Amino acid sequence: MSMLCRQCEQTAKGTGCTIQGVCGKTEETAVLQDVLIHSLKGIAVYAERAYALGVRDPETDRFVREGLFSTVTNVDFDPQRLRAIIDTSAVVKRKIKTLLLAAYKNKNNKEFTEKLPAIAEWKPASSLEELLAQGKTLGIITYGVDEDIRSLRELLLYGLKGMASYAEHAAILGKEDESVNAFFYKGLAALVDDALKVNDLVGLNMEFGRVNLACMKLLDSAHTEHFGHPVPTEVMAGVKKGPAIIISGHDLSDLEQLLQQTDGLGVNVYTHGEMLPAHGYPGLHKYKNLAGHFGTAWQNQQKEFDNIPAAILMTTNCIQNPRDSYGDRIFTTGVVAWPGLGHIETVEGKKDFRKVINKALELGGFPSEKKEKNILVGFAHNAVLSLAGEIIEAVKAKKIRHFFLIGGCDGAKPGRNYYAEFAQKVPADCLILTLACGKFRFNRMDFGYIGDFPRLLDCGQCNDAYSAIAIASALADAFKCTVNDLPLSLILSWYEQKAVCILLTLLSLGIKNIRIGPSLPAFVSPNVLKLLVEKFDIRPISTPDADLAEILK
Repeated sequence: MSMLCRQCEQTAKGTGCTIQGVCGKTEETAVLQDVLIHSLKGIAVYAERAYALGVRDPETDRFVREGLFSTVTNVDFDPQRLRAIIDTSAVVKRKIKTLLLAAYKNKNNKEFTEKLPAIAEWKPASSLEELLAQGKTLGIITYGVDEDIRSLRELLLYGLKGMASYAEHAAILGKEDESVNAFFYKGLAALVDDALKVNDLVGLNMEFGRVNLACMKLLDSAHTEHFGHPVPTEVMAGVKKGPAIIISGHDLSDLEQLLQQTDGLGVNVYTHGEMLPAHGYPGLHKYKNLAGHFGTAWQNQQKEFDNIPAAILMTTNCIQNPRDSYGDRIFTTGVVAWPGLGHIETVEGKKDFRKVINKALELGGFPSEKKEKNILVGFAHNAVLSLAGEIIEAVKAKKIRHFFLIGGCDGAKPGRNYYAEFAQKVPADCLILTLACGKFRFNRMDFGYIGDFPRLLDCGQCNDAYSAIAIASALADAFKCTVNDLPLSLILSWYEQKAVCILLTLLSLGIKNIRIGPSLPAFVSPNVLKLLVEKFDIRPISTPDADLAEILK
């Protein structure tokens, strides 16, 4: 077997991609990602011990975050960039090792003699051929490792990848949390600690969930302090006449810089995919060149970007193999990359988007206006909780019977129509909260109102999952009960590793009865699944009618 990747929901045959990733990544890319993760584990062995001695190295913190983020599904498909990151990892490891040895000697007045795992001294090969040969021995299937141990290690690793994306978004806006940075090292080092058994790893996954909650709160603070709290906002879905740039992904800082650099140039900027909630932030909505929203969810981009006169900027994850028809007008930035595409680098925290802007001007843009529908966004925790009193009274008056959180990732695999059907069948006296790109299955439908409340409340991106937790926790406090006692049901769809870290956070909070789909993770072993079912009553989705009937009975 030349590769095995099973970190996303769409993995081949529901078991794992072994020839090429369903996402489009090649065997070479997959193997280099395995090498990078292996190298990050070695860095963590030193960094965890250095942190315990009070050593803080921002360069190492940033490198590990970005390295993990680069291996998230639909992020970095470029073998050359991955190899450069791997080469840099050897330099970073030497630095943190030196810092550890010096700190230990300074504190204990003797040399560091602790026997470390062999991975600490592992070095990447100098040639690509040798590097690929190394990588084929470093994948997730390690022979001799118990299946349940491996499953729990994978669960933790994928959670760490998801948290790295949140932590990196926050760090870009100047927010970091020492406990979050420390846990990256603790978690990665634990993946090579053979002394940890099933119960230890279950506990570590729950500890991770609590740390990730702090990370999500950190990102929420970074967004709201910089851009203001989201407010309910109508967004025009469609296009206006004139030059256009479509920005996709998740990075609000990239969007802000793009809006600043296109201001006054006559270039319309449109959000795409998970960028839709950006319109609710006052600090972004104020830009007149933020023209509206183009298209739907990430998996439709090849069709939606085909043969349109617009430049495209991909931030963070969600890129697919670009068609030839737009390969010369799509650009990447940050950790996202695809071989052969123009890439916008970060220089001293800033980005120069002139290449993207010039391409938009060259193309001329859309010849006429075409409006489809207005979409309502901006119901993050601050907006919803400002209505808490009215919502509570509506529940007491039996005007609102139940709350449904129907959220998570979207994807192309069959079975995801469940979520749109479920939303449509939710009774008229129930409110629907939604977040992440799964909402594109149903966010253009008309759900009407319950009194003054829209029945569909868009809480934001997958990066905004903290809002849903904050809303649920505040309602539980108001009703003097636990979240599990609320008339609230979580109907989640998952695709990649951010969904994994959110799930672990929900479980660490003791939240039960979560329905998840469209299929269960291939990396969860039967025994680990049994444990999750018994402890948290987590269950797969069935049919909208059957699940609704059971929930509302």
